[in-house]
Amino acid sequence: MASRKTVLRVVLTAKDRATMLALLRDQHPDVGGSAKIAPDGSVRIDAYVPEDRVDALKRDGVTVEVVDDHSAQTQEARKFVGTGNRFKTGDPVPHGLGVKTGGKRDVS
Repeated sequence: MASRKTVLRVVLTAKDRATMLALLRDQHPDVGGSAKIAPDGSVRIDAYVPEDRVDALKRDGVTVEVVDDHSAQTQEARKFVGTGNRFKTGDPVPHGLGVKTGGKRDVS
């Protein structure tokens, strides 16, 4: 199996809206959330990019701050995910803390 590229979480900060739009149109990074516009007109947004594409984001009017290794965080989170098929027992109804009312609603 081929190894996956390391994905980094970065914060992109552009001097203005036009610079940020040009960067996003040119590079198409995977952005997270919406952009934040500061009182001085600068624009910030989180992005997730392969490690080998970070340098391509750097240009005049743009700063790139590497926040963390998103791939490593994802691997760590996967340790808490169960394995197997929890519905394989033949009982398709999930059993949890909820109260089964037989279709009747109790709104009291």
